[in-house]
Amino acid sequence: MEALLTSTGIVALAEMGDKTQLLAILLATRFSRPWPIIAGIFAATIVNHALAALVGSQAAFLLDSPWFRIVVALSFLAMAAWTLVPDKVDDLKEETGRYGAFVTTTIAFFLVEMGDKTQVATIALGARFHDVLAVATGTTLGMMIANVPAVFLGNELLRRVPLRIVRFVTAGLFAIIGVWLLWATLRLP
Repeated sequence: MEALLTSTGIVALAEMGDKTQLLAILLATRFSRPWPIIAGIFAATIVNHALAALVGSQAAFLLDSPWFRIVVALSFLAMAAWTLVPDKVDDLKEETGRYGAFVTTTIAFFLVEMGDKTQVATIALGARFHDVLAVATGTTLGMMIANVPAVFLGNELLRRVPLRIVRFVTAGLFAIIGVWLLWATLRLP
């Protein structure tokens, strides 16, 4: 249960103001069809995050050592720094295609999520918890919590949510997790 709740919370917060959330807003304003967009977000995220959680989990089993745990802790600290760098909607305009809302969303979300901070976080969470199902479910739920309102509220959300504050809170949470993992690893006998 800890893996599921932690994964959900971390990704929901990390997704605020992220380029995939901005992509959801862009797609919603372009297609004006929320349900196929939401289905596309879900399909892309569940595949992407299941693979990321599996990679993290397997890497942890292969490299179960204090050095690997330090790398995981440092990756959370790097995520904290990366979260402070804002994404822009203008960079995403090329991501939409000539296909329907579902296909465009699925392909765009899958590709944009590759190497994104939430995918990196999913790998780190997979390594931390060794539970692919709980982590993939939690991170997908976190993505849906952040992106479904973005699809329905679109540009209005950008005007009302102080994304700068959300980025700082998210960065702080990543930093706390990174410092806690580092401290827990270094104090081991």
